[in-house]
Amino acid sequence: MERTGTVVRFSRLLAACSAGLLAAGALVASAPAAGAADVDLVRNGGFEAGLDSWNCANSSGAAVTAPKRTGASALKATPAGSDHAKCSQTITVKPNSTYTLSAWVQGSYVYLGASGTGTTDVSTWTQSPDAWKQLTTTFTTGPSTTSVSVYTHGWYGTPDYYVDDLSLFGPGGEPVVIPAVPGGLKTTALTSTSVALSWNAVSGASGYHVYRGGTKVATATGPSATVTGLTPSTAYSFQVTATNAAGESAKSAAVTATTTEGGGGGDTGLPARALVGYLHSSFANGSGYTRMADVPDSWDVINLAFGEPTSVTSGDIRFSLCPVAECPNVESEAEFKAAIKAKQAAGKKVLISIGGQNGQVQLGSTAARDAFVTSVSKIIDTYGLDGLDIDFEGHSLSLNTGDTDFRNPTSPVIVNLISAVKSLKAKYGSDFVLTMAPETFFVQLGYQFYGSGPWGGQDPRAGAYLPVIHALRDDLTLLHVQDYNSGPIMGLDNQYHTMGGADFHIAMTDMLLAGFPVAGDTTKVFPGLRPDQVAIGLPASTQAGNGHTTPAEVNKALNCLIKKTDCGSYQTHGTWSDLRGLMTWSINWDRFNNWEFSKNFDAYFGN
Repeated sequence: MERTGTVVRFSRLLAACSAGLLAAGALVASAPAAGAADVDLVRNGGFEAGLDSWNCANSSGAAVTAPKRTGASALKATPAGSDHAKCSQTITVKPNSTYTLSAWVQGSYVYLGASGTGTTDVSTWTQSPDAWKQLTTTFTTGPSTTSVSVYTHGWYGTPDYYVDDLSLFGPGGEPVVIPAVPGGLKTTALTSTSVALSWNAVSGASGYHVYRGGTKVATATGPSATVTGLTPSTAYSFQVTATNAAGESAKSAAVTATTTEGGGGGDTGLPARALVGYLHSSFANGSGYTRMADVPDSWDVINLAFGEPTSVTSGDIRFSLCPVAECPNVESEAEFKAAIKAKQAAGKKVLISIGGQNGQVQLGSTAARDAFVTSVSKIIDTYGLDGLDIDFEGHSLSLNTGDTDFRNPTSPVIVNLISAVKSLKAKYGSDFVLTMAPETFFVQLGYQFYGSGPWGGQDPRAGAYLPVIHALRDDLTLLHVQDYNSGPIMGLDNQYHTMGGADFHIAMTDMLLAGFPVAGDTTKVFPGLRPDQVAIGLPASTQAGNGHTTPAEVNKALNCLIKKTDCGSYQTHGTWSDLRGLMTWSINWDRFNNWEFSKNFDAYFGN
């Protein structure tokens, strides 16, 4: 959130990603010659049998007779829009063995790589628009690796690329067989919205699928998983299968589990439709200072902006009212506290919002974590507040290199934030209101990019809120992503959506409710949130931030998400009739704009 008006702070991830790739993209040196006993394990590596044994995404590949290097044909693949035309093949290998991957390529940008190696996945690339060039790299498999995926792809928006004579030399692996049915499925933990499961590990399995009522709802690499997004006090039936390169086992015996009572972060007394706004309490800007007592009854959640740290890494959060010199009409501390009590008596929630544009908070140590808990508790107790809003922006959250699974984060700033919030929730109990206001860069961009990426060079902040949201989803009252000050973001339709109209809010909100694979990895799916946990974040006026949306477009977005009408070209993955409401930056800017935003909310929902 901005202290001033319109500022665009969306990071240039694609540019950073491309720069990183170019910096790291020189061709590797010629690999050692394969051993005498090694064999070429690639099937149809010359594409003489068309695309037999190859899987090309979105039908982007084809076998062509020219240009070719040898034989009768080669692979031609066409990147289009957001698709980089990946073609891949899964190959059986032996553990603890070294392999040499090679291919002849032609095109503006052509990549060759291997994933699932069990050690360090590899890739290399070249620019060769008019001539065939050879790409070569090597890798060593891990102690339990029995298959790898070799692939080639181009780059977004570039012309066709060509591949011929692709090979993988090394010791051949034993044939992979479908794993046995997992046994010992049991429930290990229950909440009102989640069920944790475990089962016996299966020899030869590379992963597991979890089914709820016959529908696959989760994947896991080990013998445990947590199914989220469930309804309180409801019985569910679960089964699990084991998978590997050969296929999927039959489903296990079913286990039944019933979620607990209560809605976790949902039992906080909010109305079915809530209007959330930020109140500039500690500073003034062009919108002017608004006293707490003058906030209209339309606002159900009032976030005090902002609590800020004494230093970026201290974790010590402070909050005070705007100085009189900056805000001549500021109320006294006593008047402020009395006005908060009056709002609460009227059923409103008042929270302290931590962060904002200037409040960088990095909980990189346990000492900072503990200071955060202590200082935030003091603010809550001093003003008698209902909870906490996390508005970490800028460089507060980022993922360390190698932190690639949002379900099991390892970066200290992420792990310590989760721990701190859980401590606050435990201290204040089930009535504690927890909200978050991340930018799209930290959430929905995770559909394409997560952290520094498989090759490095990406912005490590991409998708960095996802592990926080996921770990706290059972405590979370509201997530209201800032659908403004954003660059174009790809939706679940694999099209880019631009802020300012109904389409952007529809696509961005649908992603939160339907869930999505993180960085395109279908084994790492971010589960959708409950509709009552989600509100749409918008600027209250053209001065408040880039991406202002007119009331008519706001109403179109609500119609589509709640009623599945006025959807335009984007089709939602459900009818989200329990969507909680709207958030805006800010109450002050809405007042400046003659209360246009809140009046429209009241009119739409009949308040």
